[in-house]
Amino acid sequence: MRGQIAKLGDRASPGDLIFLDGKEIKIAAKRTLPRVIAYHKPVGELVTRSDPEGRPTVFDQLPKLSPGRWVSIGRLDLNSSGLLLFTDSGELANQLMHPRQQIEREYEVRVQGGLNDDAMRQLLAGIQLEDGPARFLRLESIKQRKVAGTNRWYRVVLAEGRNREVRRMVEAAGARVSRLMRVRFGPVTLPLDLPPGRCVELDAAQTRNLMQTARH
Repeated sequence: MRGQIAKLGDRASPGDLIFLDGKEIKIAAKRTLPRVIAYHKPVGELVTRSDPEGRPTVFDQLPKLSPGRWVSIGRLDLNSSGLLLFTDSGELANQLMHPRQQIEREYEVRVQGGLNDDAMRQLLAGIQLEDGPARFLRLESIKQRKVAGTNRWYRVVLAEGRNREVRRMVEAAGARVSRLMRVRFGPVTLPLDLPPGRCVELDAAQTRNLMQTARH
């Protein structure tokens, strides 16, 4: 169609120049990747779009998105903090949250009184919850974290995201979580320089890596 006047139904090909009233029209290339942002959730925010009690929500803090809206990839409860991922692709969110994917979630957990050897063995071998058995893939003490009184810090990894799962597992083993922070979801790690209440957008390589994780 080069050098011709366009008529209804004509299509432009890559490399074609299009002019309107003598001025070239720039057509933006179609975006092929979804957008994904990493948000550092502080304690006290709900993962919901609105709260009848007027409490703050994570969506209050996110950048505006138009068209479309941000979809959360998983959740964290009110008293938990750390990494939350959001995307403008509902399909990607659903893929990443599906139980069959077995995507690793990593947390730093502070336990009142610590965990004895028997409790640690139970949590690694598998422990029964009201909605079925659960187990940590990895469980190790974080010796470099400062402790107060009898509190002890642990790093735990599991491959599912049931509601309050880490807290319920520790309680089933006879202990109690006093702080819980997610530091990794699949290949995405919470940036050390990202303060609570702030977010950062994943670059193309990170987004492709996350998409690959959703397809495995």
